[in-house]
This record gives sequence, C-alpha cells and structure tokens, in this order.
Amino acid sequence: MAIISVKSLLEAGVHFGHRVSRWNPKMAPYIFAKRNLIHIINLKETVKGLIRAYYFLKKITANGQEILFVGTKRQAKTVIKNESSRCKMHYVTERWLGGTLTNFATIRKRLLRLEDLEKMETDGTMGSLSKKMASSLRREKKKINRNLEGIRSMNKLPGAVVIIDPEKEDIALKEAAKLNIPTICLMDTDSDPDLVDIPIPGNDDAMRSIEVISGKLTDAIIEGHKEWEERQRFESKKREEFAPSVSDRISSRITDDKLDIKDKFEGKKTRS
Repeated sequence: MAIISVKSLLEAGVHFGHRVSRWNPKMAPYIFAKRNLIHIINLKETVKGLIRAYYFLKKITANGQEILFVGTKRQAKTVIKNESSRCKMHYVTERWLGGTLTNFATIRKRLLRLEDLEKMETDGTMGSLSKKMASSLRREKKKINRNLEGIRSMNKLPGAVVIIDPEKEDIALKEAAKLNIPTICLMDTDSDPDLVDIPIPGNDDAMRSIEVISGKLTDAIIEGHKEWEERQRFESKKREEFAPSVSDRISSRITDDKLDIKDKFEGKKTRS
C-alpha cells in the first residue's frame, strides 16, 4: 500500500512554492515548473522524500529512540502539538531556546526549576511570600512552561529532529547538525537542502500541507514504537521464562553439593 498519493498532496496544496524572486537555486532539482511567478514543486520528489523519512523514522523508533518535532511558525504550532501528542513524542512550538540540544544539561536544570516552582505553588509555600515575590515566581513559571512544555519528559537527546521550515528554525537545524542528529525537514523553495539530511520539498506555509506531511511522519513513528513495545514485551516474557529455569538449576546444584558433602562426611564417620 502506498504511503501517500500525489492526488492527496495536490489537494493539500503541497505543490505551491514561494515567489520566483525568493527561491534558493539549490532547490532547482525539486522544482517542476513556474506558474504566475510562483514555483511549482515537483510532487514526485516530495513523495520520494516522504517515503525516505517514513521508513527512517519507523526504523529508529523501532529501536527505542525518541523524536523531537520543531515548528514555531503560527501555521505549524497547533498541528505539531497535536501530532507529537498523538505519537507521544517531544515538541517545540514556541521560541526555540538556544542550546536546547547543544546545552541540554542547562535546559534540564530549567525544567527542574519549573518542578520546584510548581511544588511551591501546590504546597502553599508561594502563598506565604510577599505579593511581589509570588507574582514574580508565577511569571517565571509561566515563561518556563510556555517554552519548555513540549520537552518536559525528554531525558535524553532525540534520535532525529523533524523540522517545519528550516529557514525559520535555522538554530535548531544547526544544533542538530553539530551533534550529528539526523534532520527531516518540510522545506519550501527558499530553503537550502544541503543542510538537511532528509529533505521533503513542499509548502511549509499552509496548515493543510503541514498537517498532511506531519501526519504521515507521525504514522511512521507510531508503527515503529509499536514494534519496539512488542519486542520489549517479548524480551520481558523470555526473561521471566528463563529466570525460573536458572533458579531451578542453581537450587538443584546446591542440593547436589549438599548431598555430596553429606555422603563424604558419613563415609569418613564410618571408616573412623
């Protein structure tokens, strides 16, 4: 069964690129034609990129790795949040904080700070402070929560980063490249494909286009994660079956050793 059809991409407007004046010449291999001063993206190339990304994400999530979605532009925020929640992965939909990947230890400290502030609010500690101090702490909590809400459960670096519009998310792209984390990007005709590991040429400004592409990537992650869970269950069951047999062998060995010692002792006693 095909992952996606060209018809569904057409209906979603994935083929609409930017104005000719805004194009990046490196995107030429992904452009089909020019219509009314707008570049038309070659949807065959979109399908190729989507298929590569699909099987790559399925493979790495089947090995237990996690994915980070990044999309801070207005059209992408809601879609990315919904899709990442659907596959239970991490996301950044507000401002990308410099060092989110390259200075991950510091980001984790900020999340610990958020937990402390939430605890202060819950146990009433914040209520005992002055109004000015309490207000300041609440603003701090709100700010941290807004920026880092989507990566609260991310305890390790992701196996791959999915980016909507690498031109806008250039800092995230550079950080991933610095750490050799694979990147998958939905990118328009104004982007540089040389910076991306798996480019998916397509309209990165229309919500429907973003929804169709990210939805398919999410399906791949869900499939891969199911395989990983099944493998974990199989290995757990295998360990449970293996453990009693090992225990029985050890117990039998101990019993045999005790009997040998008893026989030797009784033999010595008889000779004496």
